[in-house]
Amino acid sequence: MVEFLIKALKNEFAIAIISRGYKRKTKGYALANETSTVLQIGDEPMQFHIKFPDVPVAVGEERLVAIPQLLHDLPSTEVIILDDAFQHRSVLAGLNILLTDYNNLFSRDWYLPTGDLRDEPRSYKRADIIVVTKCPMEIEEAEKKQVSDELHVLHEQKIFFSAIRYGTPYHLVNKNIKPVSDQTEVLLVTGIANPRSLKKFVFENYSTYYQAAYNDHHIYTIDDLKEIIKRFHSISAKDKIILTTEKDAVRLSKFHNEIGDLPFYVIAVEPEFLFKEGEAFTTVIANFIRHFGRNGNLRR
Repeated sequence: MVEFLIKALKNEFAIAIISRGYKRKTKGYALANETSTVLQIGDEPMQFHIKFPDVPVAVGEERLVAIPQLLHDLPSTEVIILDDAFQHRSVLAGLNILLTDYNNLFSRDWYLPTGDLRDEPRSYKRADIIVVTKCPMEIEEAEKKQVSDELHVLHEQKIFFSAIRYGTPYHLVNKNIKPVSDQTEVLLVTGIANPRSLKKFVFENYSTYYQAAYNDHHIYTIDDLKEIIKRFHSISAKDKIILTTEKDAVRLSKFHNEIGDLPFYVIAVEPEFLFKEGEAFTTVIANFIRHFGRNGNLRR
């Protein structure tokens, strides 16, 4: 979703990203530069930095501290996208976007570690926009209403529904593409919190797959890579690939020499808004920013 917002806003506004930088080996505020590594800023910020080199990306556990530091470094910044910060009450955001998984709506969930929520369920009332993510492509209006009713969407809130769209896999090193084929067998390498949607996609679109599963944000070692390659070579099919996520790829790219020409591919994901409401979603956000600026709170 952060990448979707970057694409939607970066041509009109001077935007920047602030993320916690989960599981990085550093602490405090840091602004990504050409020498930054995954260990210094974390995998997701590194992914943003690589894909959007013209967009500033900063990390900081304390958003209240990181925001003024970013504005000091980049005073021309007009919009800051805070990644995973809805629960940070110390920051009064201008616009709150709340994401909730279709397969695990916040109305059915609870706090960590019992559930996946980082704030109490009733905090949804602070959201300006709610996006129900990972929906089936074929969801109908009746179910849309049913979900909205279950979430008790307030009159002033806007709700949108999105599904996951997968891109064409590209090679981790040389970036060559390999179209999805039901003749190909796959070794799926994942170090993400919930690979269920990806596993479903691979199951439905490839001949068969095997999985090498690691913990979320796993820092891959050379021994991990050797085990992955060993498992790959144990697959007897001639048409076979290793497939991983973009988040995993930034943690595996340090092994580009070892990977070489091995068929090691990366698959990108992006949200697709259902009911043809993608433009409406971005318009709501862009209009908010423009209005906020006219009030003298944003643009100078």
